[in-house]
Amino acid sequence: MTRPPPSGPGVPAEATLSGAFRIDREGAWRHEEVEVTHPGVLRNLYANLRVDSTGHYLQAGPFRVPVQVDDAPFVVVRAQTDDPRAIDIHLSDGSREALDPATLSLDERGIPHCRVKGEQFLARFSVAAWLQLAGKVETDPGSGALVLVLGDRRVPLQRVN
Repeated sequence: MTRPPPSGPGVPAEATLSGAFRIDREGAWRHEEVEVTHPGVLRNLYANLRVDSTGHYLQAGPFRVPVQVDDAPFVVVRAQTDDPRAIDIHLSDGSREALDPATLSLDERGIPHCRVKGEQFLARFSVAAWLQLAGKVETDPGSGALVLVLGDRRVPLQRVN
């Protein structure tokens, strides 16, 4: 393996390794373009995934391995809308959490994203999850903007580039 320059404050060069990890647009992990499918390995990858101002990486002890992320490192695979005032989301790592509606946005292509894991990471909604959420999205009659309706709350969906 080649050793790139240090990556991050306090990380010695000998503790930084290059890697060929990528999370594709659909949320699949790939190593050297081969999809990683083993559940235990995937749990380990997600558990060691970090992000900072330099990008996404795997932290394994003193080693820091870059991860290319094509869209978002997590995918919302399911949106549970049983409660009219809240939404639970199921993520591609098998975890479940409450959606923070203030973080819900639409990208330039109209694809919904939100922040997850304490707002540390971005997550893209799968088509299925977006369709599950669609019943709570309306067009605001005054502005024409899309809003998420949660009980008596109306949360505008932000547009981001």
